[in-house]
Amino acid sequence: MATEPSTRDASKPVREDKTAAVDELTDRFRTASATVLTEYRGLTVTAITKLRRSLGTDTKYRVAKNTFIKKAAAQAGVEGLDDLFNGPTALAFIGGDPVEAAKSLRDFAKDNPALVIKGGIMEGKTLSAAEITRLADLESREVLLAKLAGAMQANLSKAASLFQAPLTQVARLAAALQEKRESEGEAASADA
Repeated sequence: MATEPSTRDASKPVREDKTAAVDELTDRFRTASATVLTEYRGLTVTAITKLRRSLGTDTKYRVAKNTFIKKAAAQAGVEGLDDLFNGPTALAFIGGDPVEAAKSLRDFAKDNPALVIKGGIMEGKTLSAAEITRLADLESREVLLAKLAGAMQANLSKAASLFQAPLTQVARLAAALQEKRESEGEAASADA
């Protein structure tokens, strides 16, 4: 029994879906503070779900076709990633602190060698896998700000003590002069 060809245009909804997928990726490229490209070959769905949870709510981990990623990157004005679009690719769109997300990816890759960090982009600069690892080795923004605040507070304390030291010395000098005058005054009245 032969089947009749469908009169419905099946390619139109698919085309709209593809366009919507590229538009979503373009928007994520534009709004993310950083994006990391990974290869996920060999990871199970359970492992990818675990990775998404470890990245937190500020980072979106998305599996996409390389052709969609290329088009979205071009539309978003992202350059220098073309060499990374080979093999199965997933993107971590980082909305929060890039250091924390890079640490999560690095730690997950240590436990799951199937996850390979290919590279990424941050503030318009292309990053290699090694640079993302170095980024992960940095301390978080909060820790760095706390260290900066502590250093500034220590410097302010030093400055306050330096400004206060001459005043203390002047007060001691005035007290010593007054004692000397009093003792000279007592000595002069004893001589008379």
